[in-house]
Amino acid sequence: MAHPAPSPVPEGMSTLTTHIWFNGDGRAAVDFYEKAFGAEVLDIEDGPPEKPLMHAHLRIGDTDLMLADAWPGSWEQGPRGSSTASLWLFVDDADASYERAMDAGCEVVTEIMDAFWGDRYGGVKDPYGHCWAIATRKWDLTKDEIEERKQAWVESRGG
Repeated sequence: MAHPAPSPVPEGMSTLTTHIWFNGDGRAAVDFYEKAFGAEVLDIEDGPPEKPLMHAHLRIGDTDLMLADAWPGSWEQGPRGSSTASLWLFVDDADASYERAMDAGCEVVTEIMDAFWGDRYGGVKDPYGHCWAIATRKWDLTKDEIEERKQAWVESRGG
């Protein structure tokens, strides 16, 4: 029986949850995210043939991710291979997670590196066009230290 919710945010979720759309390959994306990022499937709902994946709720680490196939012709459907945002994934071992994602079939966006802001960081693009930053915080830096490292990084790139 339905009863009033004690909170406007479902238990275990945060006030901002990422929801990404796919063009008919959402079910394959669920399997891929399990393999590439260790996602745990919390809920999955099949839809009609024109929207094979109605809804999926995954958890990666301590964060929820929702995804679904877009209705054909709807506002949800973007061009194949495009992404208007990236997902930032903090992990215990950026190198191992980056390699896992590459082994699963991601493409290199940014080689794994020691980033000037203090993270061990690399970027990948999944087969569905979504970009993922994979990072481990290695150093807590002051603003001055970050600025100094940023300048050195810009200069190393010819800037």
